[in-house]
Amino acid sequence: MSTDIDAADKSFFYRWLLLAGLGSLLLRVWIGISFPITGDEAFFYWWGVYPDWGYSDHPPMVGWLIALMRATFGDGILSVRLPVILLPLGVGAALWWGLKGINRQRAAWAVLLFWLAPLNWLNTLITTDTPLIFWSAWSVAALLRAEQRIKMDRATFGLYALSGLFLGAAFLSKYFAVVLGLAYVMYFLLYRRDRLLGFALLVLCALPGPGINIAYNMSHGWANIMFNVYNRNSAEVFEWRKPLLYLLTMAYLITPVCLWLGYKYRKALSSTAKAIPAQRLLACVVLVPLIFFAVLSFKKVIGLHWVLAFYPFGFAWLAFSLPADEFKACTKGLAWFAGLHVLLVAGLYMTSVSDWKNTKLYPQIVRSYKTAEMMAQVQSPGVTLMGEAFTPASIFGFQLRQYMPVFGLGKFHSRQDDQLIDFSFYQGKTIRVITADPPQLDQFKPYFERVEVLKFEQSGVPFYALEGHGFNYPAYREGVLGAIFKNFYGIPSFLPMTGCAFCERYCGKVRCQ
Repeated sequence: MSTDIDAADKSFFYRWLLLAGLGSLLLRVWIGISFPITGDEAFFYWWGVYPDWGYSDHPPMVGWLIALMRATFGDGILSVRLPVILLPLGVGAALWWGLKGINRQRAAWAVLLFWLAPLNWLNTLITTDTPLIFWSAWSVAALLRAEQRIKMDRATFGLYALSGLFLGAAFLSKYFAVVLGLAYVMYFLLYRRDRLLGFALLVLCALPGPGINIAYNMSHGWANIMFNVYNRNSAEVFEWRKPLLYLLTMAYLITPVCLWLGYKYRKALSSTAKAIPAQRLLACVVLVPLIFFAVLSFKKVIGLHWVLAFYPFGFAWLAFSLPADEFKACTKGLAWFAGLHVLLVAGLYMTSVSDWKNTKLYPQIVRSYKTAEMMAQVQSPGVTLMGEAFTPASIFGFQLRQYMPVFGLGKFHSRQDDQLIDFSFYQGKTIRVITADPPQLDQFKPYFERVEVLKFEQSGVPFYALEGHGFNYPAYREGVLGAIFKNFYGIPSFLPMTGCAFCERYCGKVRCQ
């Protein structure tokens, strides 16, 4: 493999770096401003409105991030999405900082190849993955810097400590940070047992993240554990389609051109991984997560976003393995692939809401683009609005800038209502539950003195509201809250608890029987 990167045209590189960096940024800003808020984003928005040490499904970092954006730049959708719009720039900076000590030119090419990936042109959705990707990239970058240092001096230990702090922040973003920790364990045990003291410092500095999360879970009915370990996995079974879907997802994310070049220069990839400790680490943070999720895929469908915290390092590994004369071909191949995505998005933006009238997606499109008009129809003085599920409730609430609870059992995920809402407050009040389909009166009659169905229409799409007069909280507690407790609060007895907002409201105790 040639190491003379100067064989590549420098003007070509700088031209493409500017195009990829600035072009993708402008596109993300445009999409971020113009694309309506999604259900997950609107749900996380409320985490930023009510900052806490944790939330129903995940650790708190995205909520803290949104709270910071709201306090700094206001309450608009661009403010909420600004972290993910700037994310590729932050990750690119981490790649450059972590790798420039090995080879400055190849580190720069790694940034360019990563920026050309289609997801970095289109992704503007703020999720728990946003801070996870950022902190994971900087944790790996700090560890790469530490592993490039010959002596175990103060600066080296400082870098191990910094990597650990960033890993702890990643853990406070999403539990998939554990997979990055697993990659670190494999790396040190297999290749760097002589630096276990540095690894011990890394782990020590990462511990505040899990510590905060454990303390929160103990005082909130182990909400994260019940969701991520128990409730969401109870129905999962093996299906062949799941690992096959994982392979297809990985092929798409890697992109056709990188997949081909990776296969063509597989021996160079192997040689790169064995060259120096830092490059062994680079290979570990790519291969260990890939293998972990491959094994997991035999039981669960692996979401495309699950692997994104480790995604940038695949491009870096390739950049340090390709011959210099292949960089132009790789750049152009990625550009073509990204360009197809941009053209598809441009085509979608040239359509209007009415163009989707004959598709199954039309009701959801109307709900997303005509939210203000729908809320104007359904609001009424003295009436409390609620949703039938977390997605519409979150979107409607974001539009009104007023938290909207979910009426009924709900699902195993997105149970923030259990932390925030005391339904006894609504005793005797009038509630309108917004539904997409005609509500079944028999499902609501036990919880009100009188019920009626209201019908509305927006852009040709009917939607409904179940209006219940005289809310009966004792009946709701027995019929709905009791079912919620039975389905979602089977907290194992070995988990110590210091608090549980739902349990305390339901039975008056931290742990209900």
